[in-house]
Amino acid sequence: MAEHSTATVNHQQNNNNNINDDDDKKKDKTSDPDLFCCLLQPLTSDADPEYTGIRRLLLHQKAEAGILRRKDWRCNGKTYVAYRNYINRPRNWESLGRAPSLRSTPGNSGRWFPSPSPLSRWSEVDSWSSGRDVQVANSVSNHRASFGSGSNASDSDRPRIRGVEPAYSFVGMHCIFDQCKASVTVIKFGHMSSDLLAYGASDGTLTVCSVSEKPSVIKQLNGHSKDITDFDFTSNNQYIASASLDKTVRVWEIEKGNCMRVIYGVSSQLCIRFHPVNNNFLSVGNANKEINVFNFSTGRTINKSVFDAEVTSMDHDHTGHLIFCGDAQGCIYSVNMNSHTGILSRSHRHRSSSKHRSPVTTMQYRSFSLLARGPVLLTCTQDGNLSFFSVALEIKGYLTLRCSLKLTPRIHKIQASFCPLLSLEKGEFIVAGSEDSNVYFYDLTKPKHTCVNKLQGHRFPVMGIAWNHGENFLASSDFYGIVIVWKRERTNQNMNT
Repeated sequence: MAEHSTATVNHQQNNNNNINDDDDKKKDKTSDPDLFCCLLQPLTSDADPEYTGIRRLLLHQKAEAGILRRKDWRCNGKTYVAYRNYINRPRNWESLGRAPSLRSTPGNSGRWFPSPSPLSRWSEVDSWSSGRDVQVANSVSNHRASFGSGSNASDSDRPRIRGVEPAYSFVGMHCIFDQCKASVTVIKFGHMSSDLLAYGASDGTLTVCSVSEKPSVIKQLNGHSKDITDFDFTSNNQYIASASLDKTVRVWEIEKGNCMRVIYGVSSQLCIRFHPVNNNFLSVGNANKEINVFNFSTGRTINKSVFDAEVTSMDHDHTGHLIFCGDAQGCIYSVNMNSHTGILSRSHRHRSSSKHRSPVTTMQYRSFSLLARGPVLLTCTQDGNLSFFSVALEIKGYLTLRCSLKLTPRIHKIQASFCPLLSLEKGEFIVAGSEDSNVYFYDLTKPKHTCVNKLQGHRFPVMGIAWNHGENFLASSDFYGIVIVWKRERTNQNMNT
């Protein structure tokens, strides 16, 4: 009798468990946000009931929404890299005898993890921490691929097999910041800083982060109503000045996170720089074809200079006596600046030889280059022209074009950057974003195979690029608001960089 009652109880418990499982399955089945929104959508008076019914039926039978798949991967301890590899897997991946030794995998930039199982590549070994930051395991492969291209380089050239080049090898992703809901238009590390990172977005937010061993968001600065076009740190990294399409310049105190000063203009503010020696001077280029020099303490205009088109980018030399700026027509100007009075005077102009005028998106000065044996200037235009100039400081910043590289034309304002410490070892390295969601490295000393490496991990056009001071971290931002910090490989040859 007792056995019969026990069996009855167990049977009831099994029925209850089956009912609960069925309920969970129904809940999971109806938790698709797209289907849920469709079911709740009210019918209009002129709506076709047959069309609505067919649409609901098709939505009911469609594949799971991507948000549910990403949620499942997060819960199982997988990462963005593993999820991206999984959704991009070949159709016959289950029948493969072993994992394909791809020359480039997302997050490992041409370095892959050897494994005995074909399943291991699709569930890469990264560990998820805090739901946002990714700590990437070190690669043990001794092979990498370099990507060749000519002087008219395409961003997606096929790789060429070469030996290990430690100068531009990366371990993988150090961390990911994905809290931004709009495209990240500009990204920079702090002045002489290895772990202070800031980025501005098209929704007007400016985020300050730390990329130390435990990456975190320090402050989110809200105040601009439109896209942040540029920003700059003071030399002590206590303040940030930001420019925006809302026609204002704002000065922020990082520690407190408050806006100290707002400078109103009559047109969109497009680029901004602190004077490298006298931080009380703040130079701002705008859409009114001007560069205005402001007093940082009072916010008053000290001096201004007028140009032929919108001033889209600028940078100072290391002495503070020169400003290099580019306009919307592709022209590059050398402007003298008095470090004591802030007075500007134009000295030289370099016109682009291209028939099609394109805005200058990058203007970066470097005090020394092995290739030029002196100071150099890097410029990049929106139509994909990378130009490398030598700078004659004794002739008031006269520019001489040393070499150039034609890349694929861009739709977005995509930036490029020097690789100073890498270039001291050999070559002249440039890193740039691209429309095809990759980060590319170029060596300007190579006559043909200029593209030497690429980093994969973004899914949208990469717009911003920035090195930290020690050049062991490279930050890249994309159109979807994702910021990835890549960790450079540490070898015996670059241990001191």
